[in-house]
Amino acid sequence: MKIANCTLILPVTIVLALLAACSSVGPATVARDRVDYGNSIGDSWKEQTLLNIVRLRYGDVPTFLEVTQVVAGYQLQGTIGGSFSAGNASGSVVGPFAAQGSALASGTYTDRPTIIYAPLTGVDFIKHLMTPVPPSDVLFLLQAGYSAALVMPVILDSINGLKNASLRLNRPADPKFQRVVEIVYQAQLAGAIQIRIERGKEGGETSLIAFGTRGNAETDAQAREIRQLLGLKPDVQELKVFYGGYSGKNDEIDMQTRSMLQILLEFAAAVRVPEADVAERRASAGMTDAAAADSIGPSLNIGVSDAAPKDAYVAIHYGRRWFWIPDTDIRSKNVFAALMLLFSISETGVKGSAPVVTVPASP
Repeated sequence: MKIANCTLILPVTIVLALLAACSSVGPATVARDRVDYGNSIGDSWKEQTLLNIVRLRYGDVPTFLEVTQVVAGYQLQGTIGGSFSAGNASGSVVGPFAAQGSALASGTYTDRPTIIYAPLTGVDFIKHLMTPVPPSDVLFLLQAGYSAALVMPVILDSINGLKNASLRLNRPADPKFQRVVEIVYQAQLAGAIQIRIERGKEGGETSLIAFGTRGNAETDAQAREIRQLLGLKPDVQELKVFYGGYSGKNDEIDMQTRSMLQILLEFAAAVRVPEADVAERRASAGMTDAAAADSIGPSLNIGVSDAAPKDAYVAIHYGRRWFWIPDTDIRSKNVFAALMLLFSISETGVKGSAPVVTVPASP
C-alpha cells in the first residue's frame, strides 16, 4: 500500500474565495484525475509486460503486481478568525482614543491517494499465466476484427495437428499451417467466417465456426481448401471447435493453444540482446537468424542500448541495459497492444479477494 500526502497552505484571498464559492472539491477532480490515473496505470502495465519479456530472456522469473484499487481522498479546510478592541484608557492613564484589531485566515488542501497492489501468486498465477487460452477467445478475437495473421501465430501451437512455428524451440511452421492462416485471413476480409457460441443445458459452451458464403465461388473454393488442409469432410458446413491435440476426427477442429506464459516465452526468444551477454551466459541464445528470417509470426522489435532511449513507445531498465519499443514502429506497437489485450481476456482463474480499505471521512 502506497500513501502520498500533499498539503498546500493557501493565501487568505484564495481561502475566502473557495469557502464562499465552493461547496464540494471532489467533482472538479474527476475529469483530471480519471485520465491521469488511467495513463499512469496503463504506462506502468506496459512497462511491467516488457520487463517480464526481457526477464524471461535473461532466465529471470516473471513477476506481476496488479493495481487492484485506487482510492483518491481530498480534503479542503479553512479557518477564519479575528479580534477587535477600542478605547482611550489604559489603567490610570487617560489618553487619546485608540482602536486595534487583527484578522486571521488559513486554508489547507490535502490530496491523499491510497493505491492497493496485489502480487499475482499461487493459484491466481497458475490460472492466469499457465492455463492455455480457450479456443473460444481465439474465435472472439477473429470475430472482433483482429487479423488472423496476428492472432493465430501468436496463440496457437497447432491446429488439427499442423504445427505453428516456435521461436524458442527454433521450430519452423508447417507450410500447411501457414496456408490455413492465409485462408482464414482472406475469409475475414471477405466476411466469409461465421462464429457461434452455443450454451448447453448444463451451462457448458460449444464453439462453432463455418467457412464460405453461398454463391461466392472464390470463398467456396477457399472453404474446400481449408477443409482439405485440416483433414475435414468436404461436405461439412459447421464445425465444432475444441481445445487439445488432434483427435483424428474429420468433423471438428482441434486447437492446441498456448498459455500466456508460453506466449511471453515466444516473444522473449525474439529479444535481441548484446552478444557479450550471451557469451557470458547472462542471457539465453534465443532464436537463430535463420529462424528469424523464416518466421511468419508477429514479432516485437525491441531495441537495446546502454543509454535511455529518447523516442520510445515503452522503455524499461533491466540490469545494465535499456530495452524499448520505438514509437515509430507501428507494427510492433500493434503486436504489443494485442498482447496486452490477451492479458485482459485470459483471466480464466478466480482472483483472490482484494484487501478491504477503510478511508476515514472528515466531518
